Amino acid sequence: MVGLPIFIILMAILISVSANTRTAWNYEPTGQTMETLSANTAVTFDTTGGDELGTKGEYQVEQHYEVLHAVEPSTGDVQDINVLIREPVGAGNNLPGIVFMHGAGYGTCDNSFGDMAYDMASAGFVTAVLDKPVWSTNDATRDYPGSATAYDEVIDMLRDMDNVDDSDVGIYATSESTWIASYLLEQDPDIAFQVLLSPMVFSPRVALGFLAAQDFALVGAHDGYQSIVRRIFSLDTAMFGLTNIDLDTLNPTAYSVPTLVAYGSKDVMTAQVQGAKEILKNAHEAGNYDVTIRSYPVANHVLRLGDEANEGTPFADDYVNDVISWIGGTTKGLTQTSPKIAGTNLYQSIAVPTDLSSHPAMTVVLVVILALMVLTLVAAIVVWLVALVWMIVNRCRRRGSPLGYRNGFGKALFTLSVITMAAFVLFCAGLGDVIMGVVKLAWGDAPTDSPGVMYWSWPVIQVACVLVVWAWSLTFSRMIEAASMRGLVQWPVRKGAVEEIVTGRRPVLATRRFGRVVFWITVAAMFMILLFFAFWGLFVY
Repeated sequence: MVGLPIFIILMAILISVSANTRTAWNYEPTGQTMETLSANTAVTFDTTGGDELGTKGEYQVEQHYEVLHAVEPSTGDVQDINVLIREPVGAGNNLPGIVFMHGAGYGTCDNSFGDMAYDMASAGFVTAVLDKPVWSTNDATRDYPGSATAYDEVIDMLRDMDNVDDSDVGIYATSESTWIASYLLEQDPDIAFQVLLSPMVFSPRVALGFLAAQDFALVGAHDGYQSIVRRIFSLDTAMFGLTNIDLDTLNPTAYSVPTLVAYGSKDVMTAQVQGAKEILKNAHEAGNYDVTIRSYPVANHVLRLGDEANEGTPFADDYVNDVISWIGGTTKGLTQTSPKIAGTNLYQSIAVPTDLSSHPAMTVVLVVILALMVLTLVAAIVVWLVALVWMIVNRCRRRGSPLGYRNGFGKALFTLSVITMAAFVLFCAGLGDVIMGVVKLAWGDAPTDSPGVMYWSWPVIQVACVLVVWAWSLTFSRMIEAASMRGLVQWPVRKGAVEEIVTGRRPVLATRRFGRVVFWITVAAMFMILLFFAFWGLFVY
């Protein structure tokens, strides 16, 4: 009669937290496709006028370094950036130039785009690869407009070279840098062309939310873990000074020049169907109908046939030759004779969550829960370490326990704490397994048929949490029963009852004050862990 109402109250609190932090997310339509006009990815042009397109390996390549003192416009910070320029020997003058733009990470001019930049230089283009402009930023605080300014300075560096046609300098942007490219084209409308490799297209919140949701599903994560994605990408990161997540990078200016878009069929990081449609839509709004889309079978996010980190991993099919042909024909002003959209059919598993937005109230709730959970956990660890040392000392001196628990509360506290912490560890293990599966998937691994801990851990944690809540309810009801026997659960309270509890003469929990402190700090920490679970939806999924 006492334990059940307590159980209902506790479960109602936890369920309400899970329900009120739930974020709507429409995965429909699923299985979107865009059919290509030809399976052949080759890019061809009308060369009846005698123009010839360069080919890979046609020229010897020489290279040299330049140093750019890049100033971050918003802060004034300076980064000395090395620029590796590759030139074709004996190719003459008025050559096209290409500046390579880094994706995520911290690439340098020496460890990035080496094979691609060399092959394009050997085909008659002047290429420039620079250290990624990062200044004092990190992945979350990257200065995209400032980076665009640095890349534009390298573009001007190529334009000033004697053997480069200053009206034929373009960019080769991959993944994250396609967001930077939108700022670059706004700053410099004279960019001649752009090659976009696996473009992210949508704002970081939307693009990364899609990436995570799709990949969590592909690796076989439980729906509960997938619900975490919705909450994470609904947080108001601006509260912490992180404004990049809502950058407005999708605009007609970003696609106002001749554009080559390349996708890989095994790329699990980009929304290819909706992304291609948005690119075409924005390009047409800008009056640009020179958009070529190529999709390569078996290729991953970086158009490789395996992990790019492994030396010698090749590009897919004729990707390099196709890029060389497209840039050559485009800069010569030739008429393209091959289909604009070719290769393997584009596929997209779920819809892009374009209605994602920040939820300040939910963010505040998470911050409060996390802060309290960390504080109470740290306090619980400290008091238990003190208790452990004290117990060892007392045992050596043949003294009693420093906690002095009564009525079985000590065993109940220990057992329930161990189960709750085990559930917490299992939650971290399950989420970690999902993340590792997503990373492997991004680099080309096939999803496993038996997801393992990333699937079964969620229902196991749910069962454990319900049992823990029920056990805590019985513990609290036992506490109320013991208190009633001491005359505390009555009005007026029995004279002297409170004094007996405080002094430990007739305790409810423990004869030692330190034991009572340990108990309530531990209870608070375990309850905050349950609230932490509830925030991520454990009590509704």
